[in-house]
Amino acid sequence: MSHASYELKAEARERVGKGSSRELRRNGLIPAVIYGDKQAPISIALSTNEVTKRIHAGGFMTTVATIDVDGQKIQVLPKDYQLDPVRDFTMHVDFLRVSGDSEVSVEVPVHFVNEDKSAIKIGGVLNVVRHEVELYCPASDIPEFITVDLAGAKIGDSLHISAVKLPKGVRPVIGDRDFTIATIVAPAAGVDEAAEETPASE
Repeated sequence: MSHASYELKAEARERVGKGSSRELRRNGLIPAVIYGDKQAPISIALSTNEVTKRIHAGGFMTTVATIDVDGQKIQVLPKDYQLDPVRDFTMHVDFLRVSGDSEVSVEVPVHFVNEDKSAIKIGGVLNVVRHEVELYCPASDIPEFITVDLAGAKIGDSLHISAVKLPKGVRPVIGDRDFTIATIVAPAAGVDEAAEETPASE
């Protein structure tokens, strides 16, 4: 299910600050931080190209990576990154230190299947409330996506998290209610049988 793990080489950074970040970027590196697991954060520098390539490959935020910091291998999960809005390269990454039995919270993308077996086939519109769902998962087993089956869904139906078969050990961060992932709504123009009814004025 999940993307294969990968390794990034990094060097520990002594100097931290605006000037040194600029200098790093000139040298094709970006600043990053590894934190968590009740240990002091480590500032590191990574290859900009390597990281940007990983982000574009997809699954970046749901794949545990190994970072080799001057020979010390640390398992991490990316928690946040910043892209330069103008030039689309990575500016900074925050990594969370994990071990195989750590539980992490991850935004996992939602995939919809069997649209052709639902009211979408007759013109219903899938209104996605959440494109991603935040889940607690074992760090060693993060789903790449969760699947919502639309088979049999009619106009007016709501699809809730309870309708999703979550993998073992995975549970939603929002645990106190059965939240909606998507609804199927009538098209703005109305479906044929509703053509006679006058639309309610706005």
